[in-house]
Amino acid sequence: MKVQDLLTLLEGLCPLSYACDWDNPGLQVGRREMEVHGIYVALDLTEAVIREAKQAGCNCVLTHHPLLFSPLRRVTEESVPGRLALTLAEEKMACVSMHTNFDAAPGCMADLAAERLGLRDSVYLEPVADGGIGKVGNLPEPVSLEAFCQQVKTAFRLPAVTLYDGGPEGRTVSRVGILPGSGKGEISLAQAQGAQVYVTGDMGHHPGLDAMADGLAMIDAGHYGIEWIFIDFMAAWLREHLTDPVQVSQAPFQIPSRVV
Repeated sequence: MKVQDLLTLLEGLCPLSYACDWDNPGLQVGRREMEVHGIYVALDLTEAVIREAKQAGCNCVLTHHPLLFSPLRRVTEESVPGRLALTLAEEKMACVSMHTNFDAAPGCMADLAAERLGLRDSVYLEPVADGGIGKVGNLPEPVSLEAFCQQVKTAFRLPAVTLYDGGPEGRTVSRVGILPGSGKGEISLAQAQGAQVYVTGDMGHHPGLDAMADGLAMIDAGHYGIEWIFIDFMAAWLREHLTDPVQVSQAPFQIPSRVV
């Protein structure tokens, strides 16, 4: 299998046409004609991921977040993206990213996250073609906000979440919005669709306070905290759909930050 063959296969799952205009998914580093004998799936490209991929015998890394996001004036070791791109080239490794095209494609990030929470009658928070970014749906039955926080932690294997809530003590919730990644820009969309609690990452102090003032409970589960499901899904999907004998390995579940 060549890199171009992998790109063609991935296009069938989440076409680049689903990506936001500001995004930069697709082939990040590498030659399209390079033979791929191993794919390593990770959320982000880091020096550790390159090392782990090499140790696993993989010469292609498939990430959710693009390595090259902001424009680079030069590819040198003076910047992290430049240093990582140089390392990939030196190791003769390719890097492919599936970002907002994976977020929005049907059956991918938004749907996977909603399924983990067991949401029913869900709709896309921000529709994109026949898919969309994030989802809003109903729980099977109302639960206390505290119980729902525990449900989020269990569903996404998280040690803790941050809750912003200005509502009455002991209140129950039944309608939920979820947007994996950074979703503070879509708070109003969740409110417009009747969400009582909104789960996302990278919330921030002031958006959290504003949501509380409007009666919307916010759960910040972390950027990695919800999006890591990309790793498990894509590794399994590749193993099922690859026709060539290509090894598929994946990064372990490891939240990059910790509370001390």
